[in-house]
Amino acid sequence: MKLFKRQNNVLPGFGPTLGFTIFYLSLIVLIPLSALVFRTAGLTWGEFVSTVTAPRVMASYKVTFGAALVAASINAVFGVLVAWVLVRYKFPGRKIADALVDLPFALPTAVAGITLATIYSPNGWVGRFLEPLGIKVAFTPLGITLAMTFIGLPFVVRTVQPVVEEIEVELEEAALCLGASRWQTIQRVIFPMLLPSILTGFALAFARAVGEYGSIIFIAGNMPMVSEITPLLIITKLEQFDYQGATAIACVMLLASFLMLLVINLLQKWSRRYAE
Repeated sequence: MKLFKRQNNVLPGFGPTLGFTIFYLSLIVLIPLSALVFRTAGLTWGEFVSTVTAPRVMASYKVTFGAALVAASINAVFGVLVAWVLVRYKFPGRKIADALVDLPFALPTAVAGITLATIYSPNGWVGRFLEPLGIKVAFTPLGITLAMTFIGLPFVVRTVQPVVEEIEVELEEAALCLGASRWQTIQRVIFPMLLPSILTGFALAFARAVGEYGSIIFIAGNMPMVSEITPLLIITKLEQFDYQGATAIACVMLLASFLMLLVINLLQKWSRRYAE
């Protein structure tokens, strides 16, 4: 029995292209990840558990995943509103607003972090008005959430936007003609069609926020047990030549990334089935 079924294609070259694909993925992805796992294997199970569950490490998990969850939830709400406005309404500057959504993609993360820290610092353009109210953004966990929200917004908007474009206005008009209120139309007609894409955008924004580093370190304050994210803790351990400790924490983040990737793929598969 043949492992691969031979197909007659217009463009030949399945063998060389498959070999190059495997080689490239191994060189770029598999070998570095394998080296990470092998480096961690030098620790005993007890040492590994004690390293990844140390109080400082657990505090960084709480800050990283907690802020990412809050930021992704905020983007799941306001990202849908932005996508809806950009698709359904025509107004001056709509194309400019649509282009600005992709700005976090193109803007270097360090630039984004410095900009946010400057604006929301106690003497910044926005921070000077929040400081008298007792709201401190820069150099606090709130600043981390703000940075994660900034870099995660495009993932929700660009995921939901094509689905909004496919929703026919006639469906909403038919619901209204049948006696449904605006809230019932949103709840029973529009929201079920948007739900798969909202969940996918939420998962993408959450995954992006968990791995973010550049834009956060400038606004976080980086105080251990308070506003220290896990990627920064890994860098700190590398600077202290604690390579096994850094790789152990990195393996935990790698496992979390794999789980989030699995969730994203399942959501996308469900979205395709729902659309069909």
